[in-house]
Amino acid sequence: MSTRTSRSTGSAAKRTVLVCGASVAGPAVAFWLHRYGFEVTVVEKSAGLRGGGYPVDVRGDAVEVARRMGILPRLRDAHIASRRLTFLDADGGAVAAVAPRAVGGGTGEDVEVPRGELTEALYEAVRDDVEFVFGDCAETLTEHAHGVDVTFRGGARRGFDLVLGADGTHSGTRGLVFGPEPPFRRHLGYCFALFALPNTLALSHEVLVWNTPGRAAALYAVGDSAALHALLAFAHPEPPHEVLRDPVAGRDLVAAAFAGDGWEIPAMVAALRRADDPFLDTVSQIRMPGWSRGRVALLGDAAHAPSFLTGQGTSLALVGAHALAASLADRADHRAAFAAYERGLRGLVERTQARVDEGGSALFPATAEALARRNERLRGLAATP
Repeated sequence: MSTRTSRSTGSAAKRTVLVCGASVAGPAVAFWLHRYGFEVTVVEKSAGLRGGGYPVDVRGDAVEVARRMGILPRLRDAHIASRRLTFLDADGGAVAAVAPRAVGGGTGEDVEVPRGELTEALYEAVRDDVEFVFGDCAETLTEHAHGVDVTFRGGARRGFDLVLGADGTHSGTRGLVFGPEPPFRRHLGYCFALFALPNTLALSHEVLVWNTPGRAAALYAVGDSAALHALLAFAHPEPPHEVLRDPVAGRDLVAAAFAGDGWEIPAMVAALRRADDPFLDTVSQIRMPGWSRGRVALLGDAAHAPSFLTGQGTSLALVGAHALAASLADRADHRAAFAAYERGLRGLVERTQARVDEGGSALFPATAEALARRNERLRGLAATP
């Protein structure tokens, strides 16, 4: 059963757009499209907004986008002021404790917020102006000379002038138009699990990162919360996608990778097995030769996921949403608009994706020698005023 919210009066003169995905890029592009006079429908396969999730960064030009959307004050109120980032060795001993910005970079304008805070802020900024359909998704897209006919999984059929895929790294929209994911996926050699567990360590406003060659774990305390965000990541040269899709097999794969490790790892593995809704996936990027075909275009992670190692996926989604909507507003021809959007954004995307090795070498040193070099750099940061 789909859930609909709609308060837009609509107009026959307006161009109609279907946006697939209601996480970050989807509501953001819907906001700007409505601002520029389009009639927008957002469809989301989940039954409602997805709350919770690991904290995300809003950086650089994305801060200005958030300001123009009117959501920056709320994001500043929700900003996570982590005080300390402590790196640990295999036995749990402290290697170095540094200020988070010393490692992550950024400026005083940047904000870090729980993902659910951002998605809720985006939704509330646009929910009164566009139609949202929850619990459904596009199942077929049939393009013709004047638009795209869409059949939804729930059985409805509707027509739109344009369709935008903002449905994440494993985009269903991309699959319908461009084909299966593997040709566009660049596996970076690691798998990970994200989940929550009780804050039995009484951590506050801090992050602990544990490393041994080829494996990493993190415990993230957002404020004084009673729960911690947890990460377990490990080297795996081939992407085991089918295994990770199986809740039992995926947990077993993670447990086997960390078997015999010390510190809090056994407790984290046990918590992963008990977790209601862990997120298991590969560390990967999406790289496509083109982000549009006909009347369909992709944005955000669906077009160019940079991986969480860059810390820039959310910011790229916000910047790209604004760029795509502005390009469509400036040009009546969708083909010219899509081309201009990609031409203007691709350089930023490629520079961001190229930063993945920096994040990988910091979080996932693959050898004892690489880990020792990383730790030496961290000690230098910790000693710098």
